[in-house]
Amino acid sequence: MSNSPRLQGTDLVNCAKSSAKQGLEEAARNCGYGEDIEAFQSSLKKACHDMGIKNIETLSDLITDRQKIVQQGGVEIAPDSASSL
Repeated sequence: MSNSPRLQGTDLVNCAKSSAKQGLEEAARNCGYGEDIEAFQSSLKKACHDMGIKNIETLSDLITDRQKIVQQGGVEIAPDSASSL
């Protein structure tokens, strides 16, 4: 994937968001930046700013609350039977 073009704009943000759980280095590679973490972070911040996404300081800031809940799992609350509510 090192020969892939560097993503920009919405494509970069979407790719970074989907790769955020894998870590900064992996996200940079997945988005076409290889080992150039600094350029990846700079481009990501610019893309977020251009899209109106504020307060993005780290890659993990792109992980939504919903993604965190799905990742953590949860507890199912249900009656013991259909007749026992």
